[in-house]
Amino acid sequence: MAKLESVIGLEIHAELKTATKIFCGCKNSFGEAPNSQICPVCMGLPGTLPRLNSKVCDFAVKMGLALNCKINNISRMDRKNYFYPDLPKAYQISQSDVPICGNGSLDILVKDQIRKIGITRIHIEEDAGKLIHDDEYSGTLCDFNRCGVPLIEIVTAPDIKSSDEARIFLESIRSILRYIGISDCKMQEGSIRCDVNVSVHEKGTPLGTRCELKNVNSFSAAVRGIEYEIIRQTELIEKNLSVERETRRWDDKKGISILMRNKENARDYRFFPEPDLGAIVISEEKVNSLRAEIPELPNKKVIRYVYEYGLNYSEAFLIADNHDKAELFEKCIEKGECSPKSAANRIVGEITKYMNDTGKSISETMLTPKELSKLCVAAENGTISSSAAKTVLAELIINGGNTDKIIEKLGLAQNSDDNYLCRLADDVISANQKSVDDFKNGKSNAFGHLIGQAMKISKGKADPKKIKDIILKKLKMEE
Repeated sequence: MAKLESVIGLEIHAELKTATKIFCGCKNSFGEAPNSQICPVCMGLPGTLPRLNSKVCDFAVKMGLALNCKINNISRMDRKNYFYPDLPKAYQISQSDVPICGNGSLDILVKDQIRKIGITRIHIEEDAGKLIHDDEYSGTLCDFNRCGVPLIEIVTAPDIKSSDEARIFLESIRSILRYIGISDCKMQEGSIRCDVNVSVHEKGTPLGTRCELKNVNSFSAAVRGIEYEIIRQTELIEKNLSVERETRRWDDKKGISILMRNKENARDYRFFPEPDLGAIVISEEKVNSLRAEIPELPNKKVIRYVYEYGLNYSEAFLIADNHDKAELFEKCIEKGECSPKSAANRIVGEITKYMNDTGKSISETMLTPKELSKLCVAAENGTISSSAAKTVLAELIINGGNTDKIIEKLGLAQNSDDNYLCRLADDVISANQKSVDDFKNGKSNAFGHLIGQAMKISKGKADPKKIKDIILKKLKMEE
């Protein structure tokens, strides 16, 4: 059998961070008391009329521009008809034939290679309510607060080849949504979620039958679901069994997908134009003004950081994913005084740890790009040791100040004087004869003990590279 390959498509739903819902004035807020943020419009009571929130259109256009989409100057809303307990009016206002954005792409970096993932469309729609199953109650409860919350749905082309590519793509989408300020992307609150389409086929043949995975509540669950579905479909094909077109529910606890319905039982939504809303008209002037608000996006930063500065993907993503970190990194290295790698290591390491431990952003600390650059230079040229650099950085983050003065005040400058280091090496060698003998007998860890003693005696101030070279040279002279 020819080699099998997987093909993956994603449908990502992101809640938009507007003050009010898409078709009424109800507050768009998570965590309020059940059924406290509803009105006759979002409950679909007879005689009510929706009114489109223009901010929703602006946000959708910004995402379309970020994903290089064609913006449709005229689009429309449609009714998607289906019955479910969390949809009180028995239809969802969405977009079908003429979405607000179409035909785009996103560049992602996979194993140091740029992959272009096609975007089929981005459309706007309203969310449904939320069903609640509680062990203390025998039935099902429904909270309608989420009805009418504005969503965009981002639909990819079948261009993704692996679960790893899917993960990188999803992470890039989440970063972009945050960067342009249209969604908070809190998966624990359900503000970003996705459906996954997976198929497997022999390389060079038409695409295989796809199966859709529902109930994917995290990016890690999406990865696990994709990997499971690839294995399941591959085993069917290898047994000469057909893969049926199905909608399957992903059970993340059990790590399996479960049949929900097959193609024959698929829903017919019977879309038709929404009669209570007119056409959505967006001028080129408006599109251009929204385009001007979009900064350099994180996926582009990642590619630039890897190719221009030699960072690995993980480092580049951890910096680019957070606007404050990216700004600190770029301002730190813009004068060319410190190496990008040195600045990146400290941002990804101690600075990120401080942010995670305290919940503070970089802008809430006393650290400045100028002083971080000076600290990196001091560590690079051996003025201070790596452990001393951590001490200085902690002081800069909490209290601010001048890097050089902090080094002087705390007495952290390394001693690189050759005469001092030679005397130190002689003292260490004469006081640790057993370690000297062990080293000469091939026990390499004995050399580490000698260096440790040198650093202890000097209270960490001896230049570690120089003292290593001097001790090693003296030991070889004794042989």
